[in-house]
Amino acid sequence: MSATQAGSPEAALPRASRAFGDGPLSRACALVHTMLTIEGLLLLTLVPSLLGLLFLGADPAILPLAALCLVPLGPALSAALYALHHRSRDLTAMRPARAYLRGLRLNSGAALRIWVPLLAWLTVIAYGLTHFAATGLPGWWAVLLGVIGVGALLWGAHALVLTSLFTFRAVDTARLAGYFLLRHVRATLGAASLLVVATATTLWWTEALPLLLAPVLLLSLLHTSRPIITETQEDFTA
Repeated sequence: MSATQAGSPEAALPRASRAFGDGPLSRACALVHTMLTIEGLLLLTLVPSLLGLLFLGADPAILPLAALCLVPLGPALSAALYALHHRSRDLTAMRPARAYLRGLRLNSGAALRIWVPLLAWLTVIAYGLTHFAATGLPGWWAVLLGVIGVGALLWGAHALVLTSLFTFRAVDTARLAGYFLLRHVRATLGAASLLVVATATTLWWTEALPLLLAPVLLLSLLHTSRPIITETQEDFTA
């Protein structure tokens, strides 16, 4: 008689009961709740920025003012990454709003020290590209500016992850982000693919769509950045 047949000692043992919140449906609900909460808090944090951008319009001449409106975006994205990284998969222990606010409090200063120089550099590049015809430079200069801009964005993605999850000096974060650009090519390519998605949704639909998809994009960034996070924990933290 097999162990699963009636009368065997194993058959008499009760099956382990599944705790509340352990099922796939519960985990999916927890994820959806976390994402929606973070999206709402992200939009709430950026209300002044969004109102400023709506008031300014789309004239390339006001790029510096638009960049000024985008200064709060760095700390907001850092707080969202922090909350997503520390999210609970248990329906009974979800506090995404608390995690977001904690990330905003802990990481805002460090995020601004990375985000403001990056934003200024990207503004210079964008201003140069939008007024490139007036410079009289050869076309390959525009291509070079575009490549530099993409490289800066990829560096910024790595720096944002490091700033959100670890406590380093800004100069150390900058060095590590540059080191990981070539050290973990798959993570860099993953960040590049997310950049392509954000750009495509902006060009084909609306500028607001990447912001509405921000939690999904940031969660994907965390997933592609796992090798970076693991190596940083093992080799660069005490």
